[in-house]
Amino acid sequence: MVPLPPLLHNHPERIADAVEQAVDRLEPDYGRVAVGYADCGSYGALDDLCARRGLARLPGLHCYDVYGGADRLAAMFEDDPGTYVLTDFLVRSFDRTVVTELGLDRHPELRDDYFRHYTRMVWLAQQPDDELHRVADRAAHRIGLPLTVVETGTHRLERALEALL
Repeated sequence: MVPLPPLLHNHPERIADAVEQAVDRLEPDYGRVAVGYADCGSYGALDDLCARRGLARLPGLHCYDVYGGADRLAAMFEDDPGTYVLTDFLVRSFDRTVVTELGLDRHPELRDDYFRHYTRMVWLAQQPDDELHRVADRAAHRIGLPLTVVETGTHRLERALEALL
């Protein structure tokens, strides 16, 4: 497994290029390369790359589909389009990937510009524990949203990886 920088998700237009560079590095040494990304906001660019290079990728529009199930996520957004979703990774890295990257640490007044239309935060908890619950609560409080915890486990990800490989 070769991880790519997680902050690519803040710039999804760069994901396909970064994946292709990784594939170029890996293909000479491996008989088969698979892509551990859903579309992740690339708006089809990752699918185009996968089709062109004969690669398989994780299913779904985003990792939330992989963890929570596409139907469940669609229903969640249908029920409340103002849903801001976190995974365990995003809970752990919230200060860096959201607060710092959006400049909220330096300009807290931007909070309303970014989050005005959100009505709740949903944490798709893969491996929740007491500390992660505290961190998730702190993240929700930081941007002024109520927190809903949906325990998903990792079984959907495990099945998707098995199918991918």
